[in-house]
Amino acid sequence: MKILSSFSSFIASVFLFAGQGVAQIPIEHLAKNPAFDSLSMSDDGSYIAGLVTLEGEEDQSLAIWQTDNLSAPPIVTPANDRMKFIFVQALKADKIFVVGHQAWTGNAGRYECLEGMSGAGSVKTFVTKVYITDTTAKDFEEPFAKRSIGLRDEALRRCFELTGEARIASFLPLSETDVLIERTDTSKLISEFYRVNLESGSEKLIYRESGTESALYWDPRDGELLAKSRTRAKGNLTYDFEIWLKQSGGSDFERHDALTVETRDRRTMRIVGHDERTGQFYVVTDKFTDKAALYFYDPVKRTFSDQPLFAHPEFDVSNILLDDRPETFNQLIAVEYLAAAPTLFFVDPEMQAIRDGLRSVFPGMQIALIDQTYDLSKILFSVSSSATPPKYFLLKDKKITLPIGEERPWLDTTDLRETELIYYSARDGLQIPGLLTLPEHWQEGDDPLPAIVLPHGGPWARDFKGWDPSGWTQFLASRGYAVLQPQYRGSTGWGHRLWTAGDAQWGLTMQDDKDDGAAWLVSKGIADPDRIAIFGYSYGGFAAMAATVRQNGPFKCAIAGAGVSNLTRLGNNWSDNREQRAFQGHTVKGMDPMRNTDNANIPILIYHGDRDVRVPLYHATDFYRAIKDETRAELLVVEDMQHSLPWWPEHHRITLEAIERFLRDDCQL
Repeated sequence: MKILSSFSSFIASVFLFAGQGVAQIPIEHLAKNPAFDSLSMSDDGSYIAGLVTLEGEEDQSLAIWQTDNLSAPPIVTPANDRMKFIFVQALKADKIFVVGHQAWTGNAGRYECLEGMSGAGSVKTFVTKVYITDTTAKDFEEPFAKRSIGLRDEALRRCFELTGEARIASFLPLSETDVLIERTDTSKLISEFYRVNLESGSEKLIYRESGTESALYWDPRDGELLAKSRTRAKGNLTYDFEIWLKQSGGSDFERHDALTVETRDRRTMRIVGHDERTGQFYVVTDKFTDKAALYFYDPVKRTFSDQPLFAHPEFDVSNILLDDRPETFNQLIAVEYLAAAPTLFFVDPEMQAIRDGLRSVFPGMQIALIDQTYDLSKILFSVSSSATPPKYFLLKDKKITLPIGEERPWLDTTDLRETELIYYSARDGLQIPGLLTLPEHWQEGDDPLPAIVLPHGGPWARDFKGWDPSGWTQFLASRGYAVLQPQYRGSTGWGHRLWTAGDAQWGLTMQDDKDDGAAWLVSKGIADPDRIAIFGYSYGGFAAMAATVRQNGPFKCAIAGAGVSNLTRLGNNWSDNREQRAFQGHTVKGMDPMRNTDNANIPILIYHGDRDVRVPLYHATDFYRAIKDETRAELLVVEDMQHSLPWWPEHHRITLEAIERFLRDDCQL
């Protein structure tokens, strides 16, 4: 059985740019599923599990390699015609955690479980299934099949399949057989936690969240819940998010006011670890500074450390890594902070030496240490960059094996340029980060380029300087466009000030930031002011729709993928969860494109999946009908496409072809 590993025979089309021939990335090279993806290694290092795409196939298959014989072909199990594999995680006790999904059409039911779709009747979406199998991959069992949140009847079970997500909550590294698995109802933001014995298959429900209480931190040593949160209404749709810590040596939890945050203030407060030697908790917070930093919190004195354990002047701290080796269990290994790409500051000298050694072999690349054995004799890692899809390797007894696989081995990256972090000033003086990707052969002083401003979705999200799973940035740059990804106000991971500055500013100052990004491109001589477009997906699609109805904007045309057009309707149906509406729903205000369709003044391509339940299709169809007589507009409804990745290869082909054609023919950039 042959896995796709050779360069494709597709011949890249070529265009002339700045006097040099530059190869365009063929659409097919980004459309088809990765050859290798989602790789992980078992705790004992005996096997690696992942997803592969077989030659001649479009869907991904489950693959299992024995690490002591990587030259042998893996055990490969294809998905069936209905269920497609989308995620794999190697566990312990020769077990593997597998997630799949399949298209589903039916009635959402009386439980109104689909986000924003209550009362919608028949809908098109996906059912998600969670399986556990072993290294033979012959039998696939469904955990939670008999136990689920309040399971009483078939309608509720199906409702949970439509909205549920599952993950490993804790690997419990000191247990030879057990893990904690979390199953979440994403529409209600409520989870159940099970302790699962992988050898016997037994499951024990150990915690069920309520509408006001959630689990925050599990002790990795024994799976004990050490921290949870509760929400307390204060009136006028405001809430306190309280953190309760388990008392030392007892079973009761106590509220800690120093850890409590209020929804309107929205300070970050996350328990990320527990130091067994001192009894203190590791807490990531921006309570004291604009950028989130790492502190110790003493639960007895109820005070934070006077100074942060780690802080960065430009970037938020996001998490920590704790040792899971028995002899050094729970000791701090590294602190992660969110630079242009997630970056680890190693405290552990041995791990730092390993990372430095790999960097010397792969200079300029992002090194991701995925899994390692306790004795560090085997380390699964990947190397990648914004211009290079991930490649997977095994470091075995301090020697690097030949590549296990590459995500896109057929992709020629010779003419791809690394993305760079830039900053520009918004019109009110706020500093806006941005990620800039340019065609390889363009140099300062060359003629200005056509340009794309590409805002991310969310909007409570951000972009990173790494390989783009959608492929959009390099796809566009290879066609001669400068691509700017503005980290506009409302983006997370760049500090509290930038994040909260976007509250209730949809289509207003948030939109100014995209316009000001276009102006910066022109001021630097990068972009031709008459050849700039805006393209975005989800919230980014909203930004493209907003640009279409704003007057005197910098954009010649717009592309809106799965965009929100009706801001009023979105705000009313932001979530079925009261606290979530209070936390984020009140920020969803500003200029509503659907109330300004008479002002549409630039051409727009609108595309939307017909299985999108996060942003229902009416946002696209209603906006198109309202503006089609005001400006040149095109609506593309993509069959069987859901809101978020992973999409099917056909979805990528259809949308990339439409984007390329619209920019070339309708925008004439």
